[in-house]
Order: sequence, then structure tokens, then C-alpha cells
Amino acid sequence: MGCVCMKQRHEREHLTVLAAQTYFKVLEIETLYELFKKLSSSIVDDGLISKEEFQLGLFRNSKTQSLFADRIFDMCDSKHDGVIEFGEFVKCLSVFHPEAPTAEKVSFAFHLYDIWQTGFIERDETFEEADLNGDGKIDLEEWNKLVDRNPSLLKNMTIPYLRDITSSFPSFVQKSDIEYDTNN
Repeated sequence: MGCVCMKQRHEREHLTVLAAQTYFKVLEIETLYELFKKLSSSIVDDGLISKEEFQLGLFRNSKTQSLFADRIFDMCDSKHDGVIEFGEFVKCLSVFHPEAPTAEKVSFAFHLYDIWQTGFIERDETFEEADLNGDGKIDLEEWNKLVDRNPSLLKNMTIPYLRDITSSFPSFVQKSDIEYDTNN
């Protein structure tokens, strides 16, 4: 009995740390865990979201190829190990939270479009309207100015349901007896 109590206390501490690092409350993180469990077991029940499971969650088809989905997956996979762990999942979703600052959304979107990860958005990555200095690439400062002129570029960077995920998806809400690897 002591082991179960210690494990639950450790899990609660982990959730509190995740809540402090994101825009979610502990109860919302518990709810996100239910979503995570569904996604991570949709092809292989291993407690990790593979690229195929991620695409299945987005498109209802694991065979659908999408550069956009690949880029988001790669950005969520902060450990670059080919899978998304629970902590990575929560931290990545946090940027789409309505409470996340615009600057975070702008930075995430910039890195999303910086396909080659050079620190610049180059001609084959997007359009010339943002290349204010005419050097054939867009840096973060130029990207910020483009977003200021075209706020609709960040339209998909906010998921309103994340403001109160427990009310939006009550079927995911369960008691605090979650079990997962707390190293995530």
C-alpha cells in the first residue's frame, strides 16, 4: 500500500511540474493524459505516440503523408527519438493554448515554416512578401513583422478547446489515479 501511495504522490508532483511549465491546470493535464493514452495505443499500446499514431489522430488515417504533420510531430518530439512522450505532448500542446502568448505562437509558427531548420524561412519554404530586406530568406524579425501585418497566419495556433479541456471533453475526465512513466 505504501508503494502505491508514493507512486501517486510522485505522479502528482510530476503533474504539478508540468502545470508550472505550461498553460494547463493539473486537472487539465490529467484529462490530456486520457487523450494521450488513446492516441498512444491506437496502433501499438506502448505509452508513446509514434508518427503513424500522430497522423492517425490528425487525419483518421495513419498512411496520410503531410509535411505540416511531420513538422509538428518533429517539433513535439523534443528528444528527437522518433516518438512523443507524455511530457512532450503536454508541452507541445501548450503553445496552442488560448493563454499562450502571441510571441510563443509566432516563434513556433516560424520554426514550423523553417523546414530546413536554418534559422531562416527560405524561398522554397514560403512567400516573398515577408522578405523585407530582399536577401532571399526570412528571419524571425521579418516573420514577426509579417505576422503583425497578417494576424490570420496564427489562426491555427490557438485551439480554443484547450482553455477548459475538462469541460470540452468530459469523457476524458477521470479520477487522479493515472499511471505513466514519470520520466517523461
